[in-house]
Amino acid sequence: MKLNKIRHAILPALLLSLGAVATAQTGSIQGVVTENGVGVKDMLIKIERTDVKGNYQVKTKKKGDFFHAGLPLGTYNVGLEIDGQIVDRVNGVKIGMGTSDPIKFDLTEIKNRQKAAQSGGAVEPPKEVIASMSPEERKKYEEALKKRQEQLSKNKELNDTFNLGMQAKKEGNLDVALENLKKASEIDANQDVIFANLADVQSALGEKKTGDERKQMFTDAVASYQKAIELKPDAAAYYNNLGLAQIKSGAIEEGQANLAKAAQMDPANGGRYYFNLGAVMVNSGNTDGAVDAFKKATEVDPNYAEAYYQLGTAMVGKAETKEDGSIIPAPGTVEAFQKYLELKPDGPNAPSAQMMITSLTGAVETEFSNKPKKKK
Repeated sequence: MKLNKIRHAILPALLLSLGAVATAQTGSIQGVVTENGVGVKDMLIKIERTDVKGNYQVKTKKKGDFFHAGLPLGTYNVGLEIDGQIVDRVNGVKIGMGTSDPIKFDLTEIKNRQKAAQSGGAVEPPKEVIASMSPEERKKYEEALKKRQEQLSKNKELNDTFNLGMQAKKEGNLDVALENLKKASEIDANQDVIFANLADVQSALGEKKTGDERKQMFTDAVASYQKAIELKPDAAAYYNNLGLAQIKSGAIEEGQANLAKAAQMDPANGGRYYFNLGAVMVNSGNTDGAVDAFKKATEVDPNYAEAYYQLGTAMVGKAETKEDGSIIPAPGTVEAFQKYLELKPDGPNAPSAQMMITSLTGAVETEFSNKPKKKK
Protein backbone atom coordinates (compact mmCIF):
# COMPACT_ATOMS: atom_id res chain seq x y z
CA MET A 1 0.00 0.00 0.00
CA LYS A 2 2.80 2.33 0.78
CA LEU A 3 4.41 1.65 -2.59
CA ASN A 4 1.19 2.39 -4.43
CA LYS A 5 0.83 5.65 -2.59
CA ILE A 6 4.32 6.64 -3.64
CA ARG A 7 3.52 5.75 -7.26
CA HIS A 8 0.35 7.79 -7.12
CA ALA A 9 2.29 10.72 -5.74
CA ILE A 10 5.07 10.51 -8.41
CA LEU A 11 2.65 10.30 -11.39
CA PRO A 12 1.10 13.79 -11.02
CA ALA A 13 4.55 15.27 -10.52
CA LEU A 14 5.82 13.50 -13.66
CA LEU A 15 2.83 14.77 -15.68
CA LEU A 16 3.46 18.29 -14.43
CA SER A 17 7.09 17.95 -15.45
CA LEU A 18 6.16 16.72 -18.95
CA GLY A 19 3.68 19.58 -19.28
CA ALA A 20 6.37 22.05 -18.40
CA VAL A 21 8.65 20.55 -21.06
CA ALA A 22 5.85 20.72 -23.66
CA THR A 23 5.10 24.39 -23.00
CA ALA A 24 8.79 25.21 -23.33
CA GLN A 25 8.90 24.08 -27.03
CA THR A 26 8.74 27.66 -28.37
CA GLY A 27 11.16 30.20 -29.72
CA SER A 28 11.33 33.87 -30.62
CA ILE A 29 12.15 36.29 -33.41
CA GLN A 30 14.02 39.54 -33.03
CA GLY A 31 15.31 42.24 -35.35
CA VAL A 32 15.48 45.93 -36.16
CA VAL A 33 14.18 48.41 -38.76
CA THR A 34 16.48 51.31 -39.63
CA GLU A 35 16.68 54.20 -42.10
CA ASN A 36 20.02 55.87 -42.70
CA GLY A 37 21.35 53.98 -39.70
CA VAL A 38 18.64 55.23 -37.31
CA GLY A 39 15.98 52.99 -35.80
CA VAL A 40 12.39 53.58 -36.94
CA LYS A 41 9.55 53.30 -34.44
CA ASP A 42 6.09 51.74 -34.97
CA MET A 43 6.92 49.75 -38.09
CA LEU A 44 4.65 46.73 -38.53
CA ILE A 45 6.33 43.31 -38.71
CA LYS A 46 4.22 40.46 -40.09
CA ILE A 47 5.23 36.91 -39.09
CA GLU A 48 3.70 34.06 -41.11
CA ARG A 49 4.29 30.40 -40.34
CA THR A 50 4.65 28.34 -43.51
CA ASP A 51 4.82 24.71 -42.35
CA VAL A 52 1.64 25.04 -40.30
CA LYS A 53 -0.85 27.87 -40.68
CA GLY A 54 -0.19 30.65 -38.21
CA ASN A 55 0.06 34.44 -38.33
CA TYR A 56 1.57 36.86 -35.83
CA GLN A 57 2.65 40.50 -35.80
CA VAL A 58 4.60 42.98 -33.73
CA LYS A 59 5.59 46.65 -33.98
CA THR A 60 9.05 48.13 -33.59
CA LYS A 61 9.94 50.02 -30.45
CA LYS A 62 11.56 53.40 -29.98
CA LYS A 63 14.96 52.34 -31.33
CA GLY A 64 13.46 50.38 -34.20
CA ASP A 65 13.92 46.99 -32.53
CA PHE A 66 11.28 44.26 -32.41
CA PHE A 67 10.91 41.02 -30.49
CA HIS A 68 8.23 38.34 -30.52
CA ALA A 69 8.48 35.44 -28.09
CA GLY A 70 6.37 32.29 -27.66
CA LEU A 71 6.42 31.29 -31.32
CA PRO A 72 5.92 27.57 -32.00
CA LEU A 73 8.97 25.90 -33.45
CA GLY A 74 8.81 25.87 -37.25
CA THR A 75 9.53 27.84 -40.43
CA TYR A 76 8.40 31.44 -40.93
CA ASN A 77 8.37 34.29 -43.43
CA VAL A 78 9.01 37.63 -41.76
CA GLY A 79 7.90 40.76 -43.62
CA LEU A 80 7.93 44.52 -43.14
CA GLU A 81 4.55 46.04 -44.00
CA ILE A 82 4.04 49.70 -44.93
CA ASP A 83 0.65 51.12 -45.95
CA GLY A 84 -0.83 47.64 -46.25
CA GLN A 85 1.93 46.29 -48.51
CA ILE A 86 4.90 44.07 -47.74
CA VAL A 87 7.91 46.09 -48.87
CA ASP A 88 10.57 43.59 -47.78
CA ARG A 89 10.56 40.03 -46.56
CA VAL A 90 12.92 37.40 -45.20
CA ASN A 91 11.68 33.91 -46.08
CA GLY A 92 12.41 30.54 -44.51
CA VAL A 93 13.36 31.72 -41.03
CA LYS A 94 13.81 28.66 -38.80
CA ILE A 95 12.55 29.04 -35.24
CA GLY A 96 14.20 26.67 -32.81
CA MET A 97 14.64 26.61 -29.07
CA GLY A 98 15.76 29.99 -27.77
CA THR A 99 16.32 33.19 -29.79
CA SER A 100 16.89 33.33 -33.56
CA ASP A 101 19.47 35.50 -35.33
CA PRO A 102 18.39 39.18 -35.66
CA ILE A 103 16.50 40.15 -38.81
CA LYS A 104 17.42 43.51 -40.27
CA PHE A 105 15.24 45.70 -42.48
CA ASP A 106 16.92 48.77 -44.01
CA LEU A 107 14.39 51.31 -45.30
CA THR A 108 17.07 53.20 -47.24
CA GLU A 109 17.97 50.06 -49.17
CA ILE A 110 14.31 49.21 -49.69
CA LYS A 111 13.56 52.66 -51.13
CA ASN A 112 16.59 52.43 -53.43
CA ARG A 113 15.36 49.10 -54.76
CA GLN A 114 11.86 50.45 -55.29
CA LYS A 115 13.20 53.53 -57.07
CA ALA A 116 15.39 51.39 -59.30
CA ALA A 117 12.52 49.04 -60.09
CA GLN A 118 10.27 51.93 -61.09
CA SER A 119 12.89 53.86 -63.04
CA GLY A 120 13.64 50.99 -65.41
CA GLY A 121 17.22 52.08 -65.77
CA ALA A 122 16.61 55.83 -66.03
CA VAL A 123 19.24 55.97 -63.33
CA GLU A 124 21.37 52.85 -63.29
CA PRO A 125 21.21 51.40 -59.75
CA PRO A 126 24.26 49.82 -58.11
CA LYS A 127 24.70 46.13 -58.85
CA GLU A 128 24.20 45.26 -55.21
CA VAL A 129 20.81 46.99 -55.26
CA ILE A 130 19.72 44.95 -58.28
CA ALA A 131 21.08 41.78 -56.66
CA SER A 132 19.09 42.45 -53.48
CA MET A 133 15.77 42.85 -55.30
CA SER A 134 12.98 40.43 -54.60
CA PRO A 135 11.71 38.41 -57.61
CA GLU A 136 8.75 40.78 -57.88
CA GLU A 137 10.95 43.88 -57.77
CA ARG A 138 13.39 42.37 -60.27
CA LYS A 139 10.54 41.58 -62.68
CA LYS A 140 9.16 45.11 -62.35
CA TYR A 141 12.63 46.58 -62.89
CA GLU A 142 13.26 44.52 -66.03
CA GLU A 143 9.83 45.34 -67.48
CA ALA A 144 10.35 49.05 -66.84
CA LEU A 145 13.87 48.86 -68.30
CA LYS A 146 12.59 47.22 -71.48
CA LYS A 147 9.82 49.80 -71.80
CA ARG A 148 12.28 52.64 -71.32
CA GLN A 149 14.68 51.24 -73.91
CA GLU A 150 11.84 50.95 -76.40
CA GLN A 151 10.82 54.54 -75.62
CA LEU A 152 14.37 55.81 -76.09
CA SER A 153 14.58 54.05 -79.45
CA LYS A 154 11.22 55.50 -80.42
CA ASN A 155 12.29 58.98 -79.30
CA LYS A 156 15.44 58.82 -81.41
CA GLU A 157 13.45 57.85 -84.49
CA LEU A 158 10.94 60.60 -83.71
CA ASN A 159 13.60 63.26 -83.25
CA ASP A 160 15.47 62.26 -86.39
CA THR A 161 12.30 62.24 -88.50
CA PHE A 162 10.97 65.50 -87.07
CA ASN A 163 14.30 67.26 -87.57
CA LEU A 164 14.46 66.09 -91.20
CA GLY A 165 10.97 67.45 -91.75
CA MET A 166 11.75 70.81 -90.15
CA GLN A 167 14.98 71.20 -92.12
CA ALA A 168 13.14 70.46 -95.38
CA LYS A 169 10.44 72.95 -94.39
CA LYS A 170 13.07 75.60 -93.75
CA GLU A 171 14.66 74.95 -97.14
CA GLY A 172 11.29 75.08 -98.90
CA ASN A 173 11.36 71.41 -99.87
CA LEU A 174 7.71 70.98 -98.97
CA ASP A 175 7.19 67.45 -100.33
CA VAL A 176 10.07 66.07 -98.21
CA ALA A 177 8.86 68.09 -95.22
CA LEU A 178 5.35 66.67 -95.63
CA GLU A 179 6.64 63.09 -95.81
CA ASN A 180 8.78 63.35 -92.68
CA LEU A 181 6.40 65.38 -90.54
CA LYS A 182 3.55 63.01 -91.38
CA LYS A 183 5.75 60.08 -90.36
CA ALA A 184 6.66 61.87 -87.12
CA SER A 185 2.96 62.34 -86.32
CA GLU A 186 2.46 58.59 -86.76
CA ILE A 187 5.38 57.76 -84.44
CA ASP A 188 4.00 60.02 -81.69
CA ALA A 189 0.45 61.30 -82.03
CA ASN A 190 0.67 63.35 -78.81
CA GLN A 191 2.94 66.21 -79.88
CA ASP A 192 1.06 69.38 -80.83
CA VAL A 193 4.14 70.98 -82.38
CA ILE A 194 4.40 68.14 -84.91
CA PHE A 195 0.81 68.55 -86.07
CA ALA A 196 1.12 72.35 -86.16
CA ASN A 197 4.17 72.20 -88.42
CA LEU A 198 2.60 69.47 -90.53
CA ALA A 199 -0.42 71.73 -91.02
CA ASP A 200 1.84 74.66 -91.98
CA VAL A 201 3.42 72.53 -94.71
CA GLN A 202 0.03 71.29 -95.92
CA SER A 203 -1.21 74.89 -96.13
CA ALA A 204 1.90 75.97 -98.03
CA LEU A 205 1.44 73.10 -100.48
CA GLY A 206 -2.22 74.02 -100.85
CA GLU A 207 -1.18 77.44 -102.12
CA LYS A 208 0.74 75.72 -104.92
CA LYS A 209 -2.07 73.38 -105.94
CA THR A 210 -5.23 73.91 -107.96
CA GLY A 211 -8.68 72.37 -108.10
CA ASP A 212 -9.34 69.27 -106.03
CA GLU A 213 -5.70 68.94 -104.99
CA ARG A 214 -5.77 72.41 -103.48
CA LYS A 215 -9.01 71.74 -101.64
CA GLN A 216 -7.74 68.40 -100.31
CA MET A 217 -4.48 69.89 -99.07
CA PHE A 218 -6.28 72.63 -97.16
CA THR A 219 -8.73 70.05 -95.78
CA ASP A 220 -5.73 68.07 -94.50
CA ALA A 221 -4.25 71.24 -93.01
CA VAL A 222 -7.49 71.95 -91.16
CA ALA A 223 -7.47 68.44 -89.69
CA SER A 224 -3.85 68.81 -88.57
CA TYR A 225 -4.47 72.20 -86.93
CA GLN A 226 -7.50 70.77 -85.16
CA LYS A 227 -5.35 67.94 -83.81
CA ALA A 228 -2.76 70.45 -82.59
CA ILE A 229 -5.53 72.39 -80.82
CA GLU A 230 -6.86 69.19 -79.28
CA LEU A 231 -3.42 68.62 -77.75
CA LYS A 232 -2.84 72.28 -76.82
CA PRO A 233 -6.19 74.09 -76.60
CA ASP A 234 -4.73 77.31 -75.18
CA ALA A 235 -2.57 78.15 -78.23
CA ALA A 236 -4.16 81.19 -79.88
CA ALA A 237 -1.81 80.98 -82.87
CA TYR A 238 -3.20 77.54 -83.71
CA TYR A 239 -6.73 78.98 -83.90
CA ASN A 240 -5.43 81.77 -86.13
CA ASN A 241 -3.79 79.31 -88.52
CA LEU A 242 -6.81 77.01 -88.42
CA GLY A 243 -9.08 79.92 -89.30
CA LEU A 244 -6.94 80.90 -92.27
CA ALA A 245 -6.85 77.32 -93.55
CA GLN A 246 -10.63 77.01 -93.17
CA ILE A 247 -11.24 80.19 -95.14
CA LYS A 248 -8.93 78.99 -97.91
CA SER A 249 -10.78 75.68 -97.96
CA GLY A 250 -14.09 77.51 -98.37
CA ALA A 251 -15.34 77.31 -94.78
CA ILE A 252 -15.41 81.09 -94.38
CA GLU A 253 -17.74 81.40 -91.39
CA GLU A 254 -15.86 78.76 -89.40
CA GLY A 255 -12.58 80.46 -90.27
CA GLN A 256 -13.82 83.86 -89.16
CA ALA A 257 -15.02 82.39 -85.88
CA ASN A 258 -11.62 80.83 -85.15
CA LEU A 259 -9.72 84.00 -86.06
CA ALA A 260 -12.01 85.94 -83.72
CA LYS A 261 -11.37 83.35 -81.01
CA ALA A 262 -7.61 83.72 -81.49
CA ALA A 263 -7.97 87.48 -81.00
CA GLN A 264 -10.00 86.99 -77.83
CA MET A 265 -7.54 84.47 -76.43
CA ASP A 266 -4.51 86.65 -77.20
CA PRO A 267 -5.55 90.34 -77.20
CA ALA A 268 -1.91 91.46 -77.49
CA ASN A 269 -1.77 89.88 -80.97
CA GLY A 270 -5.44 90.34 -81.80
CA GLY A 271 -4.72 93.05 -84.35
CA ARG A 272 -2.45 90.72 -86.29
CA TYR A 273 -5.05 87.94 -86.29
CA TYR A 274 -7.74 90.25 -87.71
CA PHE A 275 -5.21 91.66 -90.18
CA ASN A 276 -4.56 88.12 -91.42
CA LEU A 277 -8.28 87.66 -91.88
CA GLY A 278 -8.49 90.88 -93.87
CA ALA A 279 -5.65 89.78 -96.13
CA VAL A 280 -7.40 86.48 -96.85
CA MET A 281 -10.63 88.36 -97.63
CA VAL A 282 -8.81 90.64 -100.07
CA ASN A 283 -7.28 87.68 -101.86
CA SER A 284 -10.67 86.00 -102.11
CA GLY A 285 -12.33 89.13 -103.48
CA ASN A 286 -14.49 89.72 -100.42
CA THR A 287 -14.17 93.49 -100.05
CA ASP A 288 -16.79 93.90 -97.34
CA GLY A 289 -15.22 91.11 -95.32
CA ALA A 290 -11.78 92.68 -95.72
CA VAL A 291 -13.01 96.11 -94.58
CA ASP A 292 -14.67 94.59 -91.52
CA ALA A 293 -11.54 92.60 -90.60
CA PHE A 294 -9.14 95.55 -91.01
CA LYS A 295 -11.46 97.75 -88.93
CA LYS A 296 -11.40 95.18 -86.15
CA ALA A 297 -7.60 95.02 -86.39
CA THR A 298 -7.39 98.79 -85.80
CA GLU A 299 -9.91 98.60 -82.95
CA VAL A 300 -7.92 95.89 -81.19
CA ASP A 301 -4.61 97.63 -81.90
CA PRO A 302 -5.07 101.39 -82.52
CA ASN A 303 -1.36 101.73 -83.38
CA TYR A 304 -1.34 99.08 -86.11
CA ALA A 305 -0.29 101.33 -88.99
CA GLU A 306 -0.37 98.69 -91.72
CA ALA A 307 -3.95 97.78 -90.79
CA TYR A 308 -5.03 101.42 -91.42
CA TYR A 309 -3.33 101.44 -94.80
CA GLN A 310 -4.95 98.16 -95.86
CA LEU A 311 -8.29 99.40 -94.53
CA GLY A 312 -8.03 102.52 -96.67
CA THR A 313 -7.00 100.45 -99.70
CA ALA A 314 -9.96 98.08 -99.26
CA MET A 315 -12.36 101.02 -98.88
CA VAL A 316 -11.15 102.71 -102.08
CA GLY A 317 -13.17 100.16 -104.04
CA LYS A 318 -16.31 101.41 -102.27
CA ALA A 319 -15.89 104.98 -103.53
CA GLU A 320 -18.55 106.53 -105.77
CA THR A 321 -18.05 108.73 -108.82
CA LYS A 322 -20.26 111.72 -109.58
CA GLU A 323 -21.49 112.66 -113.05
CA ASP A 324 -18.85 115.35 -113.22
CA GLY A 325 -16.15 112.75 -112.65
CA SER A 326 -15.38 113.76 -109.07
CA ILE A 327 -14.89 110.97 -106.54
CA ILE A 328 -16.82 110.54 -103.32
CA PRO A 329 -14.78 108.21 -101.03
CA ALA A 330 -16.55 105.95 -98.59
CA PRO A 331 -16.62 107.45 -95.09
CA GLY A 332 -13.40 106.67 -93.24
CA THR A 333 -11.26 106.02 -96.33
CA VAL A 334 -9.20 109.20 -96.23
CA GLU A 335 -9.02 109.05 -92.43
CA ALA A 336 -7.50 105.58 -92.65
CA PHE A 337 -4.70 106.78 -94.94
CA GLN A 338 -4.16 109.83 -92.76
CA LYS A 339 -3.85 107.66 -89.67
CA TYR A 340 -1.27 105.51 -91.43
CA LEU A 341 0.79 108.62 -92.25
CA GLU A 342 0.44 109.81 -88.66
CA LEU A 343 1.82 106.54 -87.33
CA LYS A 344 4.41 105.94 -90.07
CA PRO A 345 5.19 109.12 -91.96
CA ASP A 346 8.27 107.43 -93.44
CA GLY A 347 6.69 103.98 -93.80
CA PRO A 348 7.03 101.95 -97.00
CA ASN A 349 3.46 102.78 -97.97
CA ALA A 350 3.67 106.50 -97.13
CA PRO A 351 4.03 107.64 -100.77
CA SER A 352 1.08 105.50 -101.82
CA ALA A 353 -1.05 106.73 -98.92
CA GLN A 354 -0.22 110.34 -99.80
CA MET A 355 -1.13 109.71 -103.42
CA MET A 356 -4.47 108.14 -102.46
CA ILE A 357 -5.35 111.11 -100.27
CA THR A 358 -4.55 113.45 -103.16
CA SER A 359 -6.60 111.37 -105.60
CA LEU A 360 -9.60 111.18 -103.30
CA THR A 361 -9.63 114.78 -102.07
CA GLY A 362 -7.61 116.74 -104.57
CA ALA A 363 -5.53 118.03 -101.67
CA VAL A 364 -1.90 117.35 -100.84
CA GLU A 365 -1.41 116.07 -97.32
CA THR A 366 1.65 117.66 -95.68
CA GLU A 367 0.76 117.65 -92.02
CA PHE A 368 2.30 114.27 -91.28
CA SER A 369 5.63 114.64 -93.09
CA ASN A 370 8.60 114.74 -90.76
CA LYS A 371 11.03 115.93 -93.45
CA PRO A 372 12.35 119.47 -92.87
CA LYS A 373 11.05 122.08 -95.30
CA LYS A 374 13.57 123.82 -97.54
CA LYS A 375 14.24 127.43 -96.74
CA LYS A 376 13.42 129.90 -99.45
